[in-house]
Amino acid sequence: MEAEAYRAFCLENVAAHYDVVLITSVEPTWERAFITDWEVADPTDQAALTAAGQALAERHRLDGITTWTEWYLVPVARLARRLGLPTTPPEVMQGCRNKATARALFARHGVPSAASARVRTVEEAAQAAARIGYPVVLKPAAHAASIGVIRVNTSGELPSAYAIAAQTAGRGVESTEVLVEEYLDGDEVSVECATFQGQTTVVAVTRKTVGLEPYFEELAHTVDAADPLLATVAPAAEAAIAALGITDGISHVEMRLVDGRPRLIEVNARLAGDLIGHLVYLATGVDLARAAADIACGRVPDLTPTRHEAAAIRFVYPAYSGLLTACRLTDGFAEQAEGLDRVRFQRQVGEELVLPQDGGDLFTARIGFLVTTGRSAAVAQARAQEAYRHLNVQIIPAAQVDEAGEGLAE
Repeated sequence: MEAEAYRAFCLENVAAHYDVVLITSVEPTWERAFITDWEVADPTDQAALTAAGQALAERHRLDGITTWTEWYLVPVARLARRLGLPTTPPEVMQGCRNKATARALFARHGVPSAASARVRTVEEAAQAAARIGYPVVLKPAAHAASIGVIRVNTSGELPSAYAIAAQTAGRGVESTEVLVEEYLDGDEVSVECATFQGQTTVVAVTRKTVGLEPYFEELAHTVDAADPLLATVAPAAEAAIAALGITDGISHVEMRLVDGRPRLIEVNARLAGDLIGHLVYLATGVDLARAAADIACGRVPDLTPTRHEAAAIRFVYPAYSGLLTACRLTDGFAEQAEGLDRVRFQRQVGEELVLPQDGGDLFTARIGFLVTTGRSAAVAQARAQEAYRHLNVQIIPAAQVDEAGEGLAE
């Protein structure tokens, strides 16, 4: 459900121009409409991935390989090298995946970033936080989707925050370290870029709404083809990509504007999640999914803007953890709403929703999303707000669910 909701547009766009074969960890379902062949293998298992890739190479002429999944970046780069296909070197991808390595490279190349320290115990975390100065951010060194990332305002909050970050980090394959970092106080944006044979093109800037403090859940994104901020953030994004050594592929570069100046958070060496690639297409006409495929095949991507619009996505979260009992859009609204691109519910009535403060994350908390367009960011956001008002979402609080369950047990 998650992959289809957020990544179906990628396969659909690429399949319009290429024959696609897929390596997937489970038997394909919705993907079958867009692929010609597949192999089932765990992409995090290098030996299994290589065997699957070689099996497909025996049945098809492979021109390129790419992934949209953060955890697969290094294994896929190794597979591409093994098959003689274009790729950013696996060693570079390892640096992208490890935030501590990335911070060191940013510092070496003069890219404005954040003070950062690797730690393995709560005592080391406390010492690092004291050196850096509160507030700080704790995060796993190699994870994704802001899971396990938490802001810490005081020393008293640090032990419980460290436990959350360390638990997520402990599930990592590439690193189990936790980072203690300077909190960058400013608006958060991401810069969507395409790099081909060492030359980077900045395509769009995404303005982000982050909430559910002290966590960093992404609540909304907006892409405007005419965003004046692009000129401010483009040089920093290009410098970060160059510092990491990325030579080919799509990058999602996250940063914050501190006193109006960009400071790097991280570089994700793949197409952005949260349908940001779709927003970029709606706003600019640039198809980043196809560009990723073109670059993977050693072809110059077409990054020429053909639209000058704006697009927004608004995510639906519950006000509190609990049981979802209603989830729908007002009857007739979708048919008459202007600029409503799509509404998607990821959760079904009867499912439990768990917010980060109760031990959950975006995979357990998000109910769905809606996407809107407009001639400007303000119009797209206003339409998103109007659509949000027409949602009927009802939740029984977790405490009441627990009480009901106890009553039944008696």
